[in-house]
Amino acid sequence: MILLDSSVLIDVIEAKPVWGEISARLLHESAQRHRLAINIVVLAEVCRSFADVDGFNAFLTDTAIDFIDIPREAGFLAAQAHHQYRQRGGQRGSTLPDFFIGAHASVARCPLLTRDPQRIRTYFPDVSLICPDNTP
Repeated sequence: MILLDSSVLIDVIEAKPVWGEISARLLHESAQRHRLAINIVVLAEVCRSFADVDGFNAFLTDTAIDFIDIPREAGFLAAQAHHQYRQRGGQRGSTLPDFFIGAHASVARCPLLTRDPQRIRTYFPDVSLICPDNTP
């Protein structure tokens, strides 16, 4: 299984000019070899692109992306990593979703397909990342 980050899905769904094609390619290649999944955090971040839940559910069905729950252990790990981030001077208040996604991948021991790897590499170094070659 590969956990998907919202950055990649938003690139594809919203046909972002710079990243849309690259993210679509990575998504397609990953789907050829593995089961793809999202959690509630990714759902919440991606649903902005849909008029209703039926449209979103149709997207999940069409792309064969599964929905999985976040384990409690991942919630705890996310809180610990976010606390460490803030102690190191991290200022952005809306980062907690990134920590939930990274912690989920860590606890599930599955790769994460993302376009924003920096925070994951720093706080969840055990997570295998799938990202574009030119991503920092």
